[in-house]
Amino acid sequence: MNFKRVYRLWKQEGLKVPVKKAKKRRMGNADGGINRRAAERPNHVWSIDFIFDRTENGRSLKILSLIDEFTRECIALEVGRKFTGDDLVHLLSELFVIRGVPSFIRSDNGPEFISKSVRSFLDFIEVGTSYIEPGSPWQNGYVESFHSRFRDECLACELFGSLAEAQAVIESWRQTYNHRRPHSGLGGLTPAEFASQWAASATVAALPPRKQPTANSVTQSLLS
Repeated sequence: MNFKRVYRLWKQEGLKVPVKKAKKRRMGNADGGINRRAAERPNHVWSIDFIFDRTENGRSLKILSLIDEFTRECIALEVGRKFTGDDLVHLLSELFVIRGVPSFIRSDNGPEFISKSVRSFLDFIEVGTSYIEPGSPWQNGYVESFHSRFRDECLACELFGSLAEAQAVIESWRQTYNHRRPHSGLGGLTPAEFASQWAASATVAALPPRKQPTANSVTQSLLS
């Protein structure tokens, strides 16, 4: 009698074969929440999370949402059937080239976010990770609030016939949210308007102060 024979007889009788469970490393604490690390400027803190839906045939949709916490812009709504850590690295690489590199990315302890590939990539380009405490979604409140609006205004109203249709409809909603939907937390501005105005004011503030004219310079100007 050996292990292989026991295993074969166990399966033959239809008994449940115990699966060895790997221990998960839980990361994060309350210091990673929005109250302890608040966004102070665009590209300071991005929030990331998943929300789920289904196509008409019952197959699942996994939607990754990415939010700039300062401007409330929806940076990405990536729709797929599945999403791995390597997929996340590829998406972030593209977004960093387009929008710049954030200081921190806030997320929960999902396997995609704490995967070795994602953490190695973020460490390499010196992007800080801000993992919230396990079982505390309120510590990632901006993306949770966004998901509530996204569910009510899009997912609950649309029946997707295919993955391609879901991608097109959801991207259209994202553009509307960023450019045409006023946000009460931004003084009635859309996220895109708020980001544009903040960038303009930051540019003006960075300009050197204008030299005030003196009496001598005015006199010399009049004489010339």
